[in-house]
Amino acid sequence: MNWKKTVKENGLHLSWGIALVATLGSLYFSEVMLFAPCKLCWYQRILMYPLVIILGIAAARKESKMYMYVLPMTIWGAGISAYHYLMQKTSWFKEAATTCGPIPCDVDYIDWFGFVTIPFLALVAFVLISILQILMWRADRA
Repeated sequence: MNWKKTVKENGLHLSWGIALVATLGSLYFSEVMLFAPCKLCWYQRILMYPLVIILGIAAARKESKMYMYVLPMTIWGAGISAYHYLMQKTSWFKEAATTCGPIPCDVDYIDWFGFVTIPFLALVAFVLISILQILMWRADRA
C-alpha cells in the first residue's frame, strides 16, 4: 500500500487518538490519582489539550493541512517534556527543579520500568504526533 495515501487517510485520526489518550491520561493522574501537576506539567497540558479539539475537528472535516498549526505546538511540547524528563532523571537541571513552584518539577509520581515517568509519556505523545504531522506534510508536498 502507498504510505502517502495511508498517512493522508489516517494521520489526523491517529494524531487525534494520541492527543486524546494523552489528555485523558493526564486528567486521570491529576483527578483520580490526585497527583498535583507542577508548572512544567501545566505547560505541557496547555500545549496538548487544544490538540484534541484542533485534530478532532480537522479529522472530521478531513483538513490535511493542519500540520501548519499542530507542528509548532507539538515541537514546543516535546521540548518542554524533554527538559522536564531530564530534570527528573539527570543531575543536569536538578537545581532548577526546586524553584519550579509549589510542586517541585523533579517529583516522580510514577516510575515504571525505571524510566517511564509522566513527562516521558507526554514526550512520547508529542513526538508521535509530530512524526505523523511531518509525514502528512511530506505526503501533501508530493
